[in-house]
Amino acid sequence: MNDAPLNILLVDDEPLARERLRTLLADLAPTLPTRVVGEAEDGEAALALVVAAPPEQRPDAVIVDIRMPRMDGLELAQHLARRASEAPAVIFATAYDDHALQAFEVDAVDYLVKPVRLPRLAAALDKVRRRRGEAAGPAAHTVTALDGLRDRLQAGGRRFLSCHERGRILLVPVEAILYLRADTKYVAARTREREFLLDESLVRLEQEFADRFVRLHRAVLLARDALAGVERARSGEGANDGADGGAAGESWVALVQGLTGADGRLPISRRQWPQVKTLLREPS
Repeated sequence: MNDAPLNILLVDDEPLARERLRTLLADLAPTLPTRVVGEAEDGEAALALVVAAPPEQRPDAVIVDIRMPRMDGLELAQHLARRASEAPAVIFATAYDDHALQAFEVDAVDYLVKPVRLPRLAAALDKVRRRRGEAAGPAAHTVTALDGLRDRLQAGGRRFLSCHERGRILLVPVEAILYLRADTKYVAARTREREFLLDESLVRLEQEFADRFVRLHRAVLLARDALAGVERARSGEGANDGADGGAAGESWVALVQGLTGADGRLPISRRQWPQVKTLLREPS
């Protein structure tokens, strides 16, 4: 077992809550030494701290409130879980009632009920200490469990998707994404400015953001408010999964608001054409 102090990151929008955790950690020091390597008042600031931390300051555990502005604790955990070998353990601090707490019984996450009690904090951190040094990297089922946890708590979809690029994490606002396209290994998210590569599943994104995106064909989801219209396809523009949108022999493309050229013309498959037509008829 590694007896070095655990590096802890405290994330809560209430300064008093963070101060209480610092006090409890100090009380645990004789038997379970820890070191607070940072504090943040929302998930976005916490993620920036994790990414920028040098190896000796990298948190072993993040104790995070669930309900916070900008980026909540659940979304932070989802982004952290995709950091492969650098993913810290996540301990949620929550004021949810006993019925809702059943949703937290998932592998690789733990929870503390507010107000946090010393024995419960000690147990959660001891679990982190025992797991430290094991083969790292969140299993796919951990990411899925966190996604499902958000669903069960009816917390809604994420506000950001994360792009790992040159040692950084770039947060892409979901509301800025015009469309999502499945690539060989990744999903490409297209905004007005550029394209971002995401380590995500297009199927899962479609489930999470069903109210925001509409499927054009098997590899593309278009933001509903980015559909500017449709045109008959030019030669070579048809989708490859039943491309003849609309009447037999006709192929159609969706025109993307704010984009020009090939990036702004997306093929529509025959299978998805009816729902695209329905979307066009909806009042803007």
